[in-house]
Amino acid sequence: MSKEREKGVQLIDTHVHLNFDVFESDLADVKARWREAGVVRLVHSCVHPGEFARIQTLAHQLPELSFAVGLHPLDANKWIGSTDTAELILSLARSDPKVVAIGEIGLDFYKADNQEQQRMVLAAQLEIAAELNLPVIIHCREAAAPMRELLYLWKQKKGERARGVMHCWGGTPEETQWFLDLGFYISFSGTVTFKNAKQIHSSAQMVKGDRLLIETDCPFLAPVPKRGQRRNEPAYVRYVAEAVAKLRGMTFEAIATQTTQNACELFGLSV
Repeated sequence: MSKEREKGVQLIDTHVHLNFDVFESDLADVKARWREAGVVRLVHSCVHPGEFARIQTLAHQLPELSFAVGLHPLDANKWIGSTDTAELILSLARSDPKVVAIGEIGLDFYKADNQEQQRMVLAAQLEIAAELNLPVIIHCREAAAPMRELLYLWKQKKGERARGVMHCWGGTPEETQWFLDLGFYISFSGTVTFKNAKQIHSSAQMVKGDRLLIETDCPFLAPVPKRGQRRNEPAYVRYVAEAVAKLRGMTFEAIATQTTQNACELFGLSV
C-alpha cells in the first residue's frame, strides 16, 4: 500500500483529459495508480461538444470522475454550426448531475487572433454558468488583462461576480491578485514543479489557502520528476501538491487537505 493511502491522504485532481487517445490502451492501469496515490476525485474538462459523449461515458464508468462541459477558446469558431453549441451545453449540464462546471472556457491570444469571437463565446458561456449556478473553468493564455476586464464588466453588469477557477495558472503575482480580487480560485499544474518557473512559484506562495487548487491537466505538462514523459496522468498530482507545499512551507498532508476541501467547495464534491 502506498504511503498516501496508509496515511489516509486524499487528493483531488481538478483538471484532467482522460478521453484522449493516449489513455485508451491502459486506462485501467492509470486508474489503479491514481487510486494508489490517494486521488479520490477528478474533474474532467472539455474542449468542444464532440467530446461530450465520450467524457460522459467515462464519468459514469468511474465513480470518482465528475466533468465539465464547454467550448475551449481555441475552438471558438465552432460556437455556431449545424447544431447550437449553447443548447448542447445547456442540455447536458441540466440533465446529468455529474456535470459540476462549465469549461474549459476562456481566452487564448497566444495561438489565435480571433479575439472578439473568443470574447463573445466566453461571455455566452458565463451566461450559461450563471443560469445553471455552476462554476467556470477558465483557460487564460496571453490574455490576463482582457480577461480581467471582461470579468470585471460582467460583475458590473450582473451585480455579482462570476464563480470559478483560473486553471493551469502561469500568470505573474500581480495578475494572480487580479483574479483573487474577483473571487476566483487559482489552480496550479505541473509547471509549478519546474525549476525556472519563478513567477509561478511566487504566485503559488501568495494565493490564500482557501483559494488554492491543484491539477495535472493531463496528458499535458508532466511534473518533475516525471517531466519529459510522453504523457502526464492523475497520479502525478501528488508531485504538484508536494511542490506547492514546499513553496508555502507546509506539509504535503496539509496541502492535500486544504486543496481537497477547496475543490469540494467549488465543485460541490464530496469525499
